Amino acid sequence: MARSKVVKRVAKIASAEPSLIRVKVAAEVEGAASKDSARRESPIERVTVNKAYKMYVGGAFIRSESGRSFRIKGVKSTDPEVVNIPRGSRKDVRDAVLVAKNAQAGWAGRTPYNHGQILYRLAEMMESRRTELAMSLVREGQSQSEASREVQLAIDICVYYAGLCDKLSALLASHNPVAGPHFGFTLPESLGVVGVVAPRAPSLLGLVSSIVPVAVGGNAAVVIVTSADPRTASIWTECLATSDLPGGVVNVIYGQVAELLTPMAKHREVSGLSIWGDLGDLGIQAEADATESVKRVRRYADGDRALLSTDGARGLGYVEPFLEFKTVWHPMGM
Repeated sequence: MARSKVVKRVAKIASAEPSLIRVKVAAEVEGAASKDSARRESPIERVTVNKAYKMYVGGAFIRSESGRSFRIKGVKSTDPEVVNIPRGSRKDVRDAVLVAKNAQAGWAGRTPYNHGQILYRLAEMMESRRTELAMSLVREGQSQSEASREVQLAIDICVYYAGLCDKLSALLASHNPVAGPHFGFTLPESLGVVGVVAPRAPSLLGLVSSIVPVAVGGNAAVVIVTSADPRTASIWTECLATSDLPGGVVNVIYGQVAELLTPMAKHREVSGLSIWGDLGDLGIQAEADATESVKRVRRYADGDRALLSTDGARGLGYVEPFLEFKTVWHPMGM
């Protein structure tokens, strides 16, 4: 199109001198070429790749089987206007329990030293993504200093329990003084699948503090996250996925505790419940439902405040409730 215009312009000046014609033609052609080049080199606006937040079950990132989701208002600088996050259903809980049941024996069969290696690897992954974790906490409304402190405490919790893994037997096992010609030893073993209701706040430190002590003892966990903004939990599960933790040992579902706690408490493959936060009548009902299959239940009603302390949820008191103790009798040699 540009060259046809040039030809018309040339016809109008056909009566001019040949040298003048050549100059004007060259100018017209050069101008048309520069316009075409500018049009080709102009930047094309690309479509932003928005982050898709998903639940974490069996070592994979999944959506809810029901197709439901939470709608959370995004932050303009980092998110679209509305962010969709999967909302788990009762069937998601049942599926996650089955996955955890299949993974638990393999996890319990690993050496305590290997448990510690994997948890230390989790701390490494969190350390490498501490900026992203802190930004997610700031997005929830925390100040930068508060967010950085919480991330640091969460990493320290992983390091603490990584060092505790191979010391559990020495600290909890015992030689029982009994009358008779035999020895009596009591040894700790994993409980099985533990259902966890993570505290609503602090969202990262509470999640780590409620899950890691359960996994230390060789248990598998099915976790219900009830936070108003589960995006921080979703980012943390990405650290889990790259920490060498076998798929299915930790499974994280986002949803309403009133909908998901009952099927978990009644499930016969769940051997224990760890409930954080004061759930009122829901917590009382969960304990009643757990009695049908003789589950072990531990409630941390004031856990939110304890987690904000310098030490956080550290110590054998968070591990021991989800261990079984087996007593072995052995004849004494003569």
